[in-house]
Amino acid sequence: MAYENIIFEAAEGIATITFNRPKALNALNGDLLDELSAAMDEIVADEDIRVLVLTGAGEKSFVAGADITELATFNTLQGKMFARKGQLIIGRIQELAIPVIAAVNGFALGGGSEMALACDFIYASENAMFGLPEITLGIIPGFGGTQRLPRLIGSNRAKEMIFTGKMISAAEAMEIGMVNRVFPQSSLMEEALKTARAIAAKGKVSLRAAKQAVNSGLNVDLATGCHIEADAFAICMASEDGKEGTRAFIEKRKAQFKGSLKA
Repeated sequence: MAYENIIFEAAEGIATITFNRPKALNALNGDLLDELSAAMDEIVADEDIRVLVLTGAGEKSFVAGADITELATFNTLQGKMFARKGQLIIGRIQELAIPVIAAVNGFALGGGSEMALACDFIYASENAMFGLPEITLGIIPGFGGTQRLPRLIGSNRAKEMIFTGKMISAAEAMEIGMVNRVFPQSSLMEEALKTARAIAAKGKVSLRAAKQAVNSGLNVDLATGCHIEADAFAICMASEDGKEGTRAFIEKRKAQFKGSLKA
């Protein structure tokens, strides 16, 4: 499929989606969200893809938020439909079976922060800025920010960010646990891809099981979470990759993971 608002690439088990509306600081509109959803359909259908990296075009912005010129035209019903559309499409990022890395290369505001929060972890450039400034427009975050941010950094810190609409630096975002690592902008993608390659070398079944166990376990009590983990562990043990990994260890060689999610 030909894309106009994103750049989609896939090679060596790693897919990269680059938000590509640099004149609008990569702001989210309906067309970009539709293209993002279509790209994720391609990823789901491609058994060779093991990791996804999200980033933004240019040096200023990851995603600067929703397109306010579009937002300003919405009535109540259109606003709800747009919020649900964004929630469902961004939610697909979190629900992807493969790990997803956000490489935040500049402004990640509003929907940009919400997009990054749906990823499994965030790498940021030194010039990156995070925030949920919707309150300054007389509205609130609508793409999952009021739900994901408190779960990641705690409700008090999240409320402070949401109630004030303030932006925080990449360094502060790392300090409060929102961002994993911070790099110079010139090396951000190199570092994100280095980690993506390390992940892509692992078994796809075990990557899926690990992601599913962590995400599902966050919403249940510890005992139930451990049952989820045990079930996922058992599936890994029965998988082609699980058998290959244990054989490779015994035979003192590097494992060659080729298992499929369909196995």
